[in-house]
Amino acid sequence: TIGTSVKADSSNFAGPYIGITASGYGIEAESTSNTRTTSALDNSYSITSDKIHIGKVAGVVGLEAGYALPLGSAFLIDIGGTYHSGEAKIDHDGGDNGAAAVAFTIDDLVTFYIAPSLVLSDTSSLYIKLGLSEADIGVTGDITTPGNLSGTTWAIGTRTVLDSGIFIRTEAGYTDYNELSAHGGGTTVAGSTSYSTNPTIAFGTVSLGFRF
Repeated sequence: TIGTSVKADSSNFAGPYIGITASGYGIEAESTSNTRTTSALDNSYSITSDKIHIGKVAGVVGLEAGYALPLGSAFLIDIGGTYHSGEAKIDHDGGDNGAAAVAFTIDDLVTFYIAPSLVLSDTSSLYIKLGLSEADIGVTGDITTPGNLSGTTWAIGTRTVLDSGIFIRTEAGYTDYNELSAHGGGTTVAGSTSYSTNPTIAFGTVSLGFRF
Protein backbone atom coordinates (compact mmCIF):
# COMPACT_ATOMS: atom_id res chain seq x y z
CA THR A 1 0.00 0.00 0.00
CA ILE A 2 2.81 2.37 0.86
CA GLY A 3 4.54 1.64 -2.47
CA THR A 4 1.34 2.31 -4.41
CA SER A 5 0.85 5.64 -2.62
CA VAL A 6 4.35 6.82 -3.45
CA LYS A 7 3.96 5.92 -7.12
CA ALA A 8 0.67 7.84 -7.20
CA ASP A 9 2.46 10.87 -5.77
CA SER A 10 5.04 10.81 -8.55
CA SER A 11 2.46 10.40 -11.29
CA ASN A 12 0.60 13.50 -10.12
CA PHE A 13 3.53 15.63 -11.33
CA ALA A 14 4.66 13.67 -14.39
CA GLY A 15 4.07 14.72 -17.97
CA PRO A 16 4.11 17.87 -20.10
CA TYR A 17 3.01 21.26 -18.77
CA ILE A 18 2.64 24.91 -19.75
CA GLY A 19 2.33 28.00 -17.59
CA ILE A 20 2.22 31.77 -17.29
CA THR A 21 4.82 33.42 -15.05
CA ALA A 22 5.15 36.72 -13.21
CA SER A 23 8.60 37.65 -11.90
CA GLY A 24 10.26 40.40 -9.96
CA TYR A 25 13.93 40.98 -10.93
CA GLY A 26 16.58 42.79 -8.94
CA ILE A 27 19.58 43.67 -11.12
CA GLU A 28 22.91 44.48 -9.51
CA ALA A 29 26.04 45.47 -11.43
CA GLU A 30 29.23 47.46 -11.18
CA SER A 31 29.82 49.43 -14.37
CA THR A 32 33.37 50.49 -15.25
CA SER A 33 34.41 52.95 -17.94
CA ASN A 34 37.95 53.74 -19.09
CA THR A 35 38.37 56.91 -21.14
CA ARG A 36 41.58 57.49 -23.11
CA THR A 37 42.61 61.12 -23.62
CA THR A 38 45.40 61.87 -26.10
CA SER A 39 47.53 65.02 -25.86
CA ALA A 40 47.69 67.12 -29.03
CA LEU A 41 51.20 68.32 -28.08
CA ASP A 42 53.23 65.13 -27.78
CA ASN A 43 50.69 62.40 -28.62
CA SER A 44 50.91 61.02 -25.09
CA TYR A 45 47.73 59.80 -23.45
CA SER A 46 46.13 59.29 -20.08
CA ILE A 47 43.32 56.95 -19.01
CA THR A 48 40.54 58.03 -16.66
CA SER A 49 38.50 55.31 -14.95
CA ASP A 50 35.04 55.59 -13.42
CA LYS A 51 33.16 52.91 -11.48
CA ILE A 52 29.45 53.10 -10.80
CA HIS A 53 27.46 50.65 -8.64
CA ILE A 54 24.04 50.01 -10.16
CA GLY A 55 20.88 48.58 -8.64
CA LYS A 56 17.64 48.17 -10.60
CA VAL A 57 14.26 46.51 -10.01
CA ALA A 58 12.01 45.34 -12.84
CA GLY A 59 8.83 43.28 -13.18
CA VAL A 60 8.30 40.95 -16.13
CA VAL A 61 5.77 38.39 -17.32
CA GLY A 62 6.43 35.33 -19.42
CA LEU A 63 5.72 31.76 -20.43
CA GLU A 64 7.10 28.38 -19.44
CA ALA A 65 6.83 24.87 -20.84
CA GLY A 66 8.41 21.59 -19.87
CA TYR A 67 8.17 17.91 -19.13
CA ALA A 68 8.47 16.17 -15.74
CA LEU A 69 9.90 12.65 -15.99
CA PRO A 70 9.49 10.31 -12.97
CA LEU A 71 12.65 8.63 -11.63
CA GLY A 72 12.21 6.00 -8.97
CA SER A 73 9.37 6.21 -6.50
CA ALA A 74 9.40 9.83 -5.29
CA PHE A 75 11.76 11.71 -7.59
CA LEU A 76 11.35 13.49 -10.93
CA ILE A 77 13.54 15.29 -13.42
CA ASP A 78 11.87 18.41 -14.73
CA ILE A 79 13.22 19.67 -18.08
CA GLY A 80 11.90 22.88 -19.58
CA GLY A 81 12.31 26.47 -20.60
CA THR A 82 11.02 29.94 -19.75
CA TYR A 83 10.69 33.14 -21.75
CA HIS A 84 10.32 36.52 -20.05
CA SER A 85 9.53 39.67 -22.00
CA GLY A 86 10.49 42.94 -20.35
CA GLU A 87 13.27 45.48 -20.42
CA ALA A 88 15.72 46.60 -17.75
CA LYS A 89 18.25 49.38 -18.32
CA ILE A 90 21.76 49.75 -16.93
CA ASP A 91 22.80 53.42 -17.17
CA HIS A 92 26.38 54.65 -17.02
CA ASP A 93 26.41 58.43 -16.76
CA GLY A 94 30.15 58.74 -17.34
CA GLY A 95 30.85 60.23 -13.91
CA ASP A 96 32.08 63.83 -14.31
CA ASN A 97 32.27 63.31 -18.05
CA GLY A 98 28.61 63.42 -19.03
CA ALA A 99 29.52 63.19 -22.71
CA ALA A 100 30.56 59.59 -22.11
CA ALA A 101 27.08 58.59 -20.91
CA VAL A 102 25.73 55.34 -22.33
CA ALA A 103 23.11 52.74 -21.39
CA PHE A 104 22.73 48.98 -21.83
CA THR A 105 19.26 47.42 -22.04
CA ILE A 106 18.53 43.79 -21.16
CA ASP A 107 15.49 42.26 -22.85
CA ASP A 108 13.89 38.91 -23.77
CA LEU A 109 15.30 36.63 -21.08
CA VAL A 110 15.30 32.95 -22.04
CA THR A 111 16.27 30.10 -19.70
CA PHE A 112 16.59 26.38 -20.42
CA TYR A 113 16.67 24.34 -17.23
CA ILE A 114 16.81 20.98 -15.53
CA ALA A 115 15.25 20.63 -12.09
CA PRO A 116 15.59 17.50 -9.91
CA SER A 117 12.39 17.32 -7.84
CA LEU A 118 11.42 15.57 -4.61
CA VAL A 119 7.77 14.62 -4.11
CA LEU A 120 6.63 15.70 -0.64
CA SER A 121 2.95 14.70 -0.81
CA ASP A 122 0.13 13.96 -3.25
CA THR A 123 0.10 17.61 -4.30
CA SER A 124 3.45 19.19 -3.36
CA SER A 125 7.04 18.87 -4.54
CA LEU A 126 10.34 20.63 -3.87
CA TYR A 127 12.98 21.20 -6.54
CA ILE A 128 16.40 22.68 -7.22
CA LYS A 129 16.90 24.21 -10.66
CA LEU A 130 20.03 24.64 -12.77
CA GLY A 131 19.66 26.59 -16.00
CA LEU A 132 21.41 28.30 -18.88
CA SER A 133 20.09 31.82 -19.44
CA GLU A 134 20.46 34.24 -22.34
CA ALA A 135 19.25 37.80 -22.91
CA ASP A 136 19.26 40.28 -25.77
CA ILE A 137 21.34 43.44 -25.38
CA GLY A 138 20.65 46.88 -26.76
CA VAL A 139 22.62 50.11 -26.32
CA THR A 140 22.10 53.86 -26.45
CA GLY A 141 24.84 56.42 -26.86
CA ASP A 142 28.03 56.43 -28.93
CA ILE A 143 28.90 52.81 -28.27
CA THR A 144 29.20 49.53 -30.14
CA THR A 145 26.63 46.80 -29.52
CA PRO A 146 28.13 43.83 -27.63
CA GLY A 147 27.09 40.21 -27.99
CA ASN A 148 24.11 38.86 -26.09
CA LEU A 149 24.37 38.01 -22.42
CA SER A 150 24.64 34.42 -21.22
CA GLY A 151 24.90 33.06 -17.71
CA THR A 152 24.05 30.35 -15.21
CA THR A 153 20.81 30.29 -13.22
CA TRP A 154 20.31 28.63 -9.84
CA ALA A 155 16.93 28.44 -8.10
CA ILE A 156 14.91 26.59 -5.49
CA GLY A 157 11.15 26.28 -5.53
CA THR A 158 7.95 24.40 -4.80
CA ARG A 159 5.27 23.14 -7.12
CA THR A 160 1.70 22.34 -6.06
CA VAL A 161 -0.46 20.34 -8.49
CA LEU A 162 -4.21 19.88 -8.08
CA ASP A 163 -6.17 16.84 -9.24
CA SER A 164 -7.46 18.90 -12.18
CA GLY A 165 -3.89 19.37 -13.46
CA ILE A 166 -3.69 23.05 -12.54
CA PHE A 167 -0.46 23.88 -10.74
CA ILE A 168 1.12 26.77 -8.87
CA ARG A 169 4.89 27.16 -8.75
CA THR A 170 6.83 29.53 -6.50
CA GLU A 171 10.56 30.03 -7.02
CA ALA A 172 13.50 32.15 -5.90
CA GLY A 173 16.95 32.25 -7.48
CA TYR A 174 19.63 34.23 -9.22
CA THR A 175 21.47 34.42 -12.54
CA ASP A 176 25.18 35.26 -12.78
CA TYR A 177 25.88 36.63 -16.26
CA ASN A 178 29.16 36.83 -18.12
CA GLU A 179 30.94 40.18 -18.48
CA LEU A 180 29.28 42.67 -20.78
CA SER A 181 31.82 44.88 -22.55
CA ALA A 182 31.79 47.42 -25.37
CA HIS A 183 33.68 50.46 -26.60
CA GLY A 184 32.81 53.87 -27.98
CA GLY A 185 31.74 54.22 -31.58
CA GLY A 186 34.26 56.95 -32.27
CA THR A 187 32.03 59.93 -33.16
CA THR A 188 31.90 61.72 -29.76
CA VAL A 189 33.86 61.96 -26.53
CA ALA A 190 32.36 58.61 -25.63
CA GLY A 191 34.08 57.18 -28.70
CA SER A 192 37.38 56.96 -26.81
CA THR A 193 35.80 55.11 -23.88
CA SER A 194 35.52 51.39 -23.15
CA TYR A 195 32.82 49.98 -20.87
CA SER A 196 32.35 46.75 -18.92
CA THR A 197 29.85 45.41 -16.40
CA ASN A 198 29.05 42.07 -14.70
CA PRO A 199 25.30 41.99 -14.06
CA THR A 200 23.76 39.61 -11.51
CA ILE A 201 19.99 39.14 -11.38
CA ALA A 202 18.10 37.91 -8.30
CA PHE A 203 14.47 36.98 -8.86
CA GLY A 204 11.27 35.67 -7.41
CA THR A 205 8.70 33.99 -9.67
CA VAL A 206 5.12 32.78 -9.36
CA SER A 207 3.73 30.53 -12.10
CA LEU A 208 0.19 29.36 -12.83
CA GLY A 209 -0.13 26.54 -15.31
CA PHE A 210 -1.60 23.24 -16.38
CA ARG A 211 -0.14 19.74 -16.40
CA PHE A 212 -1.50 17.54 -19.20
